[in-house]
Amino acid sequence: MLIGRAAEFAALTAALDRASAGGAGVVLVSGDAGVGKTHLVSALTGTARDRGCAVLVGQCAELGESMPYLPLTDALWTAAQAGAPEADPVRAALDARPVLGRLLPDGDGGPGAASELGQQQLFGAVLGLLGELGTDRPVLLVLEDLHWADRSTRHLLTFLSRVLQRERVCLVGTYRSDDLHRRHPLRPVVAELLRLPNVAGVEVRPFRPGETAEYLAALSRGSAALTAEVVERVHHRSEGNPFYAAELYSSGLDTRDGLEALPSGLADLLLSRVERLSDGGQRVVRVAAVAGRRVDDELVRRVSELDESAAGEALREVVSHQLLVPSGAGYTFRHALLREAVYADLLPGERTRLHSDFARLLAGLPDGTRGSAAELAHHSLAAHDLPGAFAASVRAGREADRLGAPAEAFEHYERALELWDAVPDPESAAGTDRVRLSLTAAQASGRAGEVRRAAHRLRRLLHLAEPADVSLGSTIREHLAEYSLDLDELEEARVLALEAVTMLPAAPPTSDRAWALATYARTLLYTDPDGEMPGLAEKAVEEARAAAAPGAEAALLVTLGIYRESREADSGVAEVFARARDLADAGDSPQSALRARFQYTRTKFDRGDLAGAAAAADEGVGFALDNGVGWSMYGIAIRTMRYLVHYTTGDWAEAGRIADGFPLQVVRPYEAQISAYALFIEVAQGRPVVDERLRWIAPLWHEDQLALYIGRSLAAEHALWRDDPRTALEHVDSIADSVYGDGASFIRIAATGLWAHAELAARSRAAGDEEAVRRAAEAADELIRRARRAVEFTFGDQPRTWLGLEGHAWVSRAEAERRRVDGVHDVGLWRRTADLFTYGDPDGGFVYEVARSRWRLAEALAENGDRDGAAAEWRSAVETAERLGAAPLLSALRDLGTRARLGTGRSSAPGPSGPLASLTGREREVLKLVAEGRNNREIAAALFISPKTASVHVSNILAKLNVTSRTQAAAVAHREGI
Repeated sequence: MLIGRAAEFAALTAALDRASAGGAGVVLVSGDAGVGKTHLVSALTGTARDRGCAVLVGQCAELGESMPYLPLTDALWTAAQAGAPEADPVRAALDARPVLGRLLPDGDGGPGAASELGQQQLFGAVLGLLGELGTDRPVLLVLEDLHWADRSTRHLLTFLSRVLQRERVCLVGTYRSDDLHRRHPLRPVVAELLRLPNVAGVEVRPFRPGETAEYLAALSRGSAALTAEVVERVHHRSEGNPFYAAELYSSGLDTRDGLEALPSGLADLLLSRVERLSDGGQRVVRVAAVAGRRVDDELVRRVSELDESAAGEALREVVSHQLLVPSGAGYTFRHALLREAVYADLLPGERTRLHSDFARLLAGLPDGTRGSAAELAHHSLAAHDLPGAFAASVRAGREADRLGAPAEAFEHYERALELWDAVPDPESAAGTDRVRLSLTAAQASGRAGEVRRAAHRLRRLLHLAEPADVSLGSTIREHLAEYSLDLDELEEARVLALEAVTMLPAAPPTSDRAWALATYARTLLYTDPDGEMPGLAEKAVEEARAAAAPGAEAALLVTLGIYRESREADSGVAEVFARARDLADAGDSPQSALRARFQYTRTKFDRGDLAGAAAAADEGVGFALDNGVGWSMYGIAIRTMRYLVHYTTGDWAEAGRIADGFPLQVVRPYEAQISAYALFIEVAQGRPVVDERLRWIAPLWHEDQLALYIGRSLAAEHALWRDDPRTALEHVDSIADSVYGDGASFIRIAATGLWAHAELAARSRAAGDEEAVRRAAEAADELIRRARRAVEFTFGDQPRTWLGLEGHAWVSRAEAERRRVDGVHDVGLWRRTADLFTYGDPDGGFVYEVARSRWRLAEALAENGDRDGAAAEWRSAVETAERLGAAPLLSALRDLGTRARLGTGRSSAPGPSGPLASLTGREREVLKLVAEGRNNREIAAALFISPKTASVHVSNILAKLNVTSRTQAAAVAHREGI
């Protein structure tokens, strides 16, 4: 089983194909130790044997120059053994070439005879042997582990690479790229050979995260549950190296002394590379291991305590052996596990002293040196200097905040809080008290996307803050209200925000109160029991302006814009959001600025200005990433909006490129949220990854309402494309019970649910189950009622005066599907739906949904006898589905084209043979339905013909098949596979 090696394997098999056709070739396969070179080549040898090739495989060994031609000897000896597939021809070829026979253990050359052979004579014999074997069948010669090859083997490799031309021979050599240090003798050989036209290089790269997950699943064979956390940890530590990953996984990821321990076998393998170095080289590697994955050149020289010349020589040695690789002004370990192995091998006292040396040097760097505070905190803690670690952690957190790295900032603040009770006078060292530092940590966590964790911390702070400190108490409540909104805990958010406002005096105007009012106004968009909006927000804008709080003023303007858009149909909201964006930028409030950017983009999108939305989304994503808030609520929102714009316009190549950045193996709710969006195209294209993605995000649905909404809505469509309407309705019902069960967001879900009920009603109607038809109609009535209500009212039962273009199109789709539940294909409704999805541009709009609507429109036109009109809509939909690669839709269109005789949507194929050869195309369609147990009326409905015509077709079929009953005809159909 090959995982993640399709391209590499294709390159190898292509070389084998060329050799089979008479074009000899050489492929050099490189990669780090344990990356899977042998596994890849083993798959090639298996394929070659299946194709009837002669396969010779030889291994080099770490024996230096003492055994010349070792891999050739191994290959010939193994192939010549009795029972080997190639034994007879290889033995015959060897008998004809005594010079090669003398290489074998049972030859007459004696010890050292190979070294006395004339090299040209031997090379000619090898070439002749391979050519002779190739006359009967292609030859695959594999020489493994060429990094250990002796000089004679290297010369043989060069000779064969140059002279093999038209022989039916494929030569494959493997070597460890991490062993090819600057002075390695194979290095110039590889460089020379790769310049030859018949020599190709294949690099075996490490696994990507998804491939590591697949590999571990194959290793476990279902014996234990493979969690996302395990996959993440194994991939992070192994860096995608399969051997390392297998060793780590098999060891159970044990921890000792607070460190994740390496399996002893893996540690020994890694340390063996270090033990080859000189004493100075080993000293440098140990120092570098204490420094971390990356080490500054000057620091490693000073901590190693070697003189300048010795330190330089030691570094050159380590780099030439590719243990460290140059990176900027320093070095990095070639693999993180090598650093782990060396670090774990240090004695405790040695480790502490080295950390102390690094901390001393870092403390002497100028203030503000980038990254120095984080490194100082790490080394001080490891050196047991707790006061130094505490102060440096606080500085590192603030530095990470300034650089837009909220996740790292949170980790530093968290470490400082853990040390708070262990250091003297922490408030002086931190420049703040414990509660405020905890508040800062929570805010960093929220910006990093960990909203639930941030909310949990703030709830604890509510009880720790001094009651007399109303400013702090208000700030905690205001932020907790904001996070509660993000978590869809709407009533709790409103209560907390109101408390934040009432705790502060109304005069004089302050920034704290302005922000509290801004958050409270935002909560009133969803629940406003006293009808305070929009008056409260308008007054709050004046307060924010008086308090010189532009960020809060911008947040209030955005809230007012959203309110007026839905309740007052304000057409100028885009300008309001743009003004809020500029105001927030001036006030250094990235969260407000990002929220304004999202709403500005969303407004363009909802009004059908897709080009404007694309430009705004690009700018918004850039802003989010530049300010380190790409994983905040609106950071995720603007990133997914950018994807949706391209999905809507039909630019699925660009949308797919964007979705490549959406995680698949998710472990956190906010990751599941963004991952779910990738399903839009994956479901529409019927891609196998859909089931895997759903498996990852489904366990997190209970933690994130938006992930549930997006994930289940597309899971419902996926089920419908698979002809499973009952599963689809389970997903729809789950969404209906969530916070997304009301409002405009539910209209699309209602349309999906109505599609499912229409399918169930059609089946029940065909089966004569009128009670099931009635139940489907009642359930459909409830869905269409909710959809219609969403058009009329916003949250809190406020009248809605505006709905976006897409929303109107989905309402029309829902109405048309409701008619289908009653068995009516309403041409007018489906035409209106298709037109609405164009957004006024016949060649644009929501391209995929236009095609889906035309599918149903074509069906309705055919049902109502307008075959020409149906064919025109059908052809347009087929063209779009083919361009988008929307396989499920294309399959449905082809089925409709066959049933309604509109076309096939595919190139012509040879007609059937056997008993069915005499049937016309229409008669074969009728026979298929007869085999399904359909009566004449049901056949007529399915094929858009009259029952009388269906009866005539059935009679003709019975006569042509020479059978007397529908049962016998059905038996013939099943036997012939239709």
